[in-house]
Amino acid sequence: MVSRWCAGAIVAVDITGRNGVELRDKWSDGPTTYLWLTVTDFPNFFAITGPQSPSVLSNMSVSIEQHVEWISDCIADLREQGFTAIEPTETAEAGWQQHATDCADLTLHSLADSWYMGANVPGKPRVVLPYLGGVGTYRKTCDEVVERGYLGFELFGEAKNQRNDGVIRRLQPDVSMVLGMMAKMGLPPMETLPPDEARAFMEESRQASPPGPEVGEVVDGTFPGATGELDFRLYRPATPGPHRVVVYFHGGGWVLGGACSDDALCRDLCAQTGAIILSADYRHAPESPFPAAVEDGFAAVTWASENLEVLGGSAAPIAVCGWSAGANVATVACHTARDAAGPDIAAQVLLNPVTDHDLGRGSYVENAEGYALTTALMAWFWDHYCDPADRSNPKASPLLSDDLSNLPPTLVVTAEFDPLRDEGVAYAEALATSGNEVRQLAMRGHIHTSIGGVGMFLSSAGARAEVASALAGYLATS
Repeated sequence: MVSRWCAGAIVAVDITGRNGVELRDKWSDGPTTYLWLTVTDFPNFFAITGPQSPSVLSNMSVSIEQHVEWISDCIADLREQGFTAIEPTETAEAGWQQHATDCADLTLHSLADSWYMGANVPGKPRVVLPYLGGVGTYRKTCDEVVERGYLGFELFGEAKNQRNDGVIRRLQPDVSMVLGMMAKMGLPPMETLPPDEARAFMEESRQASPPGPEVGEVVDGTFPGATGELDFRLYRPATPGPHRVVVYFHGGGWVLGGACSDDALCRDLCAQTGAIILSADYRHAPESPFPAAVEDGFAAVTWASENLEVLGGSAAPIAVCGWSAGANVATVACHTARDAAGPDIAAQVLLNPVTDHDLGRGSYVENAEGYALTTALMAWFWDHYCDPADRSNPKASPLLSDDLSNLPPTLVVTAEFDPLRDEGVAYAEALATSGNEVRQLAMRGHIHTSIGGVGMFLSSAGARAEVASALAGYLATS
């Protein structure tokens, strides 16, 4: 059966699927489909240019042709391969529903009272009906489903069945778009550059990135590191002080970046937490290899705790936060502070942390390339930072510590398509097993750089808000 456009018109027909399921009942809370071409529990049911396809946001005649051609090609493929029926899997249908919602969430459509949302029918569930990911993306997706062996479908025949379960679009739409743009630029892999050129490239990228929000004041200065003066950048809220203090450590694989390289993220944290964010630099490899970075990290935490009044801060304890290698520096500072009986640290927030030198974990294999941070680049970072003989040292790989007890309350943030994902999860689990208060925030459909993409990745704004809320909560209760 082939039906077209409006869900209301389709459910007005008595369409019955497997086990007597009626389409109107299945869609009582809104239409759910796979590509809008097929529906679970309704084998051999095809639909054309309806909800969850570009439909009215495209040239309808051309979109109708695309759907008809896809359906006719599908029927020909099934006959050639000896199959008599096709039906999407529940996983594929739910995945497409999620992807369509993710696309809609990046727009203002979901806020409108229009028939796009089903608002023209009283009591009708509010669901964004058209697919807002773009006609080109939609067509490419339909073609890719076929190229990947009818991904998300179960095929039935008299002598054989074939189930190829899966989700066709797992990345957040804005992340996918940025990665596609990067791929077209043909940039040289970072790990093929010497450190100075890699640093220059990173700084150019930062300058071209969207700025973070305005804050009350930004002050640059220096503090005494373990062996000499180092830079800091201080972000003060616009509200009257004094404020609680968060010491932040930047990412960059211990090789790249500086006190201002995560400027947009630090501004966002300051604005959302109402706390002072002190972004403290540390010495970088290969000029200053392990353990220079973590020594400077502890020096920064100690100095901040002893100079709260100078910084405009209120009473101790401080909190620490870091991204990537900076999260490694932050958590090692917590280990060192515990063992040295101070300074007191209220909480640690670890964004995509490096916690182990093992590059054989599943996420390093699954996300080896194509997601900004690559496994090859992590190997490049480790080779510059730490000799192989020292990499099992807990100050380099804190997950390998014999004692993970009595550490501050912790938030660990991980991203689905990050090589570091699994070691972050493992660290959170190890901290919890050791009796610490731990929460893990998993960013679905995101990459290593998503959390810092203020103004670039709208889909990560919710995660940044959760991070800020957690930081503010930790400080408020300490």
